Amino acid sequence: MSIIQVMDSNFELEVIKCSKIVLVDFSAPWCGPCRMIAPVVNEVAHEYENKVKVVKINTDCNPSVATEYGIRSIPTLMLFKNGVRIDTVIGAVPRSTLLHTLNKHL
Repeated sequence: MSIIQVMDSNFELEVIKCSKIVLVDFSAPWCGPCRMIAPVVNEVAHEYENKVKVVKINTDCNPSVATEYGIRSIPTLMLFKNGVRIDTVIGAVPRSTLLHTLNKHL
């Protein structure tokens, strides 16, 4: 499963109305830490493809959703379940930290 690019216009459809747990990667192309964590997010997308939907949103191009969820620094990774935010990880965290956060909600 590839990572889906979402925008302000389709965030509700792709994230809020999704029946799976959704990992949302709030990032921007110019962000060094975002580029550092991108391979980890890609690995998670492949390893958990049957359990978790992984989406990416560019905070520069989609300020409405970023503002709505109070994104103050990137990368910010949020987990949603049944349309509700259930957890947040901020920064370029190690793979183990992201997996631990994800696994406690599966």
